[in-house]
Amino acid sequence: MRIIRGMVYTDRMYFEPGEVVIDGERIENVARCESDVLTEKEAQTYILPGLVDIHFHGCAGYDFCDGTAEAVRAIASYEMTHGTTTICPATMTLSEEQLLGICAAGAEAAEKEVLTEGIALKDVMRGIYLEGPFISEEKKGAQNPAYIRKPDKEILEKLQQAAKGMIRMVAIAPEEDGAMELIKESTGAFRFSIAHTCTDYETAKAAMEAGAHHVTHLYNAMPPFTHRKPGVIGAAAENKETKVELICDGIHVHACAVKVTFKIFGAERMVLISDSMMATGMEDGEYALGGQPVTVKGNLALLQDGTIAGSATNLYDCMRTAIRMGVSKEEAVRAATANPAQAVGLEKECGMLLAGRRADILLADRDFALLEVIKSGRVVKSAQ
Repeated sequence: MRIIRGMVYTDRMYFEPGEVVIDGERIENVARCESDVLTEKEAQTYILPGLVDIHFHGCAGYDFCDGTAEAVRAIASYEMTHGTTTICPATMTLSEEQLLGICAAGAEAAEKEVLTEGIALKDVMRGIYLEGPFISEEKKGAQNPAYIRKPDKEILEKLQQAAKGMIRMVAIAPEEDGAMELIKESTGAFRFSIAHTCTDYETAKAAMEAGAHHVTHLYNAMPPFTHRKPGVIGAAAENKETKVELICDGIHVHACAVKVTFKIFGAERMVLISDSMMATGMEDGEYALGGQPVTVKGNLALLQDGTIAGSATNLYDCMRTAIRMGVSKEEAVRAATANPAQAVGLEKECGMLLAGRRADILLADRDFALLEVIKSGRVVKSAQ
C-alpha cells in the first residue's frame, strides 16, 4: 500500500489538498484534507490522472500503421512513460487490405504483449481510432488520396471484426455519398467523428443529430467558421452533445484560438489530442506518415508539398502548452483525461482518480514538469 499526498485533481475537476491511497493495481481511496496537513513539498506537488490520448499515429520512431507487435509495444511504452497511460492509436487512409492487417495486428498485440514492469499492453492500449478512408479528397490533409473511398458499412464491420471490437472512433466526412446513411445505421455500434470534410453547416448539423457527436482536430482539414458559413465549427458549437478535438502543439492552432475555443465550447466538451507521428521523441530528420515522406524540424512536421503532417509532440507536452497559452490548468487536465475517456466510452475505467479505478497516476511539480508516472500501481517513470 502507498499513500500519496499533494494537490489532488479530484472528481470536482480542480486541484484540492488531499491524498490518494494505492493498494496493488487499484486506487483504494481518494480523500480531501486540510492544506496545513501537507508538507511544503507535498503542497507543491500536483497529483492527476494518467492522460488519455484517443488520436495519435506514432512516436519513438514507430507508426501504428507499421502493423507489427514491435511497433505497438514501442508506441505504448513511450506514451506510458511520458504520462499518457491510456491510448487509442489511429490508422491512416490506406488500402482495405492494409487496414485489415493493421487492425488485426493491433488487436493481437493488445491481447499478448507485456510492457515494462509487467504492465499488460491491453491495459494501456484500449482502442483504435479509424482516421480514414471515409473522408473528403479536397480536405485530405496528410492522408493518401489514392485510398480514399466512399463510406461502406460492410468494410467498416470487416475492420471491426479484424480489430476484435477495438475500433472506438470512426472519422467520416458526412457530405460524402453514403456517409449519412452509415452514421444513422451504425451509431449504436460505432462512434463517429466528423473529419477531413468540406461539409456545410446544415449537413454537419444533420450528422450530429444522427449521432456523430465528435469532431476530429477542430479547425484542421475543414472549412473555417465565418459569419455566413458557420460550417462544422458552428454546428459543433451549437450541439451540446458534441465534443471537439484540439491539437495544442503550438503549430496547428494559434494560442488565441485555443483560448477562445475553450470559452465557446466549455471545458466539458474539449478533448486535447497529440495527433503525433513517429518523429515524436526523436531527433529532427526524415520520417514517414501513412507511407508518405515527412520532414520534421522541432515541432513542425511537413509533407513534401508543405502540408502539416500530424504533430511531433506528445499529449503531456500539448497539455502543458495549452496551459502556457492561457487555458486554466484545471481545464487543460480535464481535456486530456476525463473528456477523452468519455468520448470513446472509457469513462468508467480511466480519466479520473476514483476509488476502485486502476491506479494510473501522474505526479508533477508546480510548472507541470513530470515527476513520476504510476501505471496500474507500479512506478514506470521517476524523476529521482
